[in-house]
Amino acid sequence: MNIVAQTEKTFALTTPLYYVNDVPHVGSAYTTMAADTLARFYRLLGRQVLLITGTDEHGQKIQRSAETLGKAPQEFCDQISASFSSLWDLLNIRYDRFIRTTSPRHEAIVQEFFQRVWSSGDIYQGQQKGWYCVSCEEFKEERDLLEGNRCPIHTNKEVEWRDEQNYFFRLSKYQTQLEEFYQAHPDFIQPESRRNEVFNFVGQGLQDFSISRINVSWGFPVPADPKHTLYVWFDALLGYVTALLDADDTPTLENALAKWWPINLHLIGKDILRFHAVYWPAMLMSANLPLPEKVFGHGFLTKDGQKMGKSLGNTLDPIALLQRYGSDAVRYYFLKEIEFGKDGDFNEIRFINVLNADLANDLGNLLNRTLNMVKKYCAENALAVNHQAIAADNPLQNIGVNLGEKVKQAYESLAFNQACEAVLSLVQASNKYIDDQAPWTLYKQGKQQEVEIVLYAVLESVRLAAYLLSPVIPNISSEIYQQLGWEVNFNEQTPSFATHAQWGLLSNQQTLGKPQPIFKRIEPPKND
Repeated sequence: MNIVAQTEKTFALTTPLYYVNDVPHVGSAYTTMAADTLARFYRLLGRQVLLITGTDEHGQKIQRSAETLGKAPQEFCDQISASFSSLWDLLNIRYDRFIRTTSPRHEAIVQEFFQRVWSSGDIYQGQQKGWYCVSCEEFKEERDLLEGNRCPIHTNKEVEWRDEQNYFFRLSKYQTQLEEFYQAHPDFIQPESRRNEVFNFVGQGLQDFSISRINVSWGFPVPADPKHTLYVWFDALLGYVTALLDADDTPTLENALAKWWPINLHLIGKDILRFHAVYWPAMLMSANLPLPEKVFGHGFLTKDGQKMGKSLGNTLDPIALLQRYGSDAVRYYFLKEIEFGKDGDFNEIRFINVLNADLANDLGNLLNRTLNMVKKYCAENALAVNHQAIAADNPLQNIGVNLGEKVKQAYESLAFNQACEAVLSLVQASNKYIDDQAPWTLYKQGKQQEVEIVLYAVLESVRLAAYLLSPVIPNISSEIYQQLGWEVNFNEQTPSFATHAQWGLLSNQQTLGKPQPIFKRIEPPKND
């Protein structure tokens, strides 16, 4: 099979395929909004982008969840999977593919991949004894268990002892090959803390892992032995491959891998790091396929400093949050206030304060009052100057000329908070600049050109800020651009980064719009 070499013109990235044992939570939303932001950024660069998301729908946990509700597994999966796609719509996620692992096309890909690994001699039958967490769908090392045989991740769940005949994948065979790959590709696992975690795990010696289950009917049968059901993770990881198929493609590995493989980036939560950074590469090595370019494992979210959980009564409903505050507000807070890769906290008071300070006051009020000054001080509600009238030592221009490249580097390294902070520094400098220059005083002194130079510099800075923040807050950025005279909707169009990330694009030919609030100040919730 010939895999077409990746070019700099394409960029394929994935969220996890979310497990449908329950409705989506804020952690799922967090990964997906980060992926969408990155996809939007690469579209601005002119890359062909493929954003893959979807749902993982097999396994014992789902079978049991469906049985508890008196539903057939497929009916249960249909309902929960739909709740994910509905949430992505509320979050303004522009995904390109939504893969469901119960798809018949996916089964064809799984069977072909299994056969390749089988032909490599890397699947054998053996006896599996150990502690199994149904919630993780994973066997656990006894040394990792908490008191009372509880799972270290699902701390309120006891693991179950299993002693059964399974099919195994020869992970141990790829110990040296994986270590050599990690050394040759130091950026494969990000951030550094996750890379160190994987190195330590692999360094302890890899053990073969089970890829089948008995007494679990909900899943694809093992092609070589239909009495066994394929392990959910062996099935689910291949969803990334199935998702590459075009709608009219015959479901074969050759067709799936023809354009977009290898994947540029897998975005995941740190709890599923081993599956993506150890098991998945080894499986691909066995099938003689190229490995993904990068796996990035982000941290966990807490609420008010505490781990979220139904038992604690402190869950954060992403749908309620979005309905109350809107998608741009939620996206901005989580991506600006949390360093991607580390654990982060949600606090509603801080959430409101950040949005009011950054979006309502610093950005929104700046645009509104500057446009009102244009209307008041300039003929025909238009500026008579352009960027050529701006002095070389103008403080806003000095920030703006280098800002695009700075923000580009931040997005490329998934430092979303740094991208937002860099843009906000220009916005804050613009507020200081307009107060220092006092165009209202210059107008009274009859210094019309100086007035317009000040207003131009501020509005051009707001435009640049809106453009560079458009991957994070596309709706607000669209409103800003439209008020500045562009017919641009960042949900539908991708204005060129090479042009729009430069300071000085605003023209004196622009017909400026009527000032409108781009983000209304949020009143803190009243205590009952």
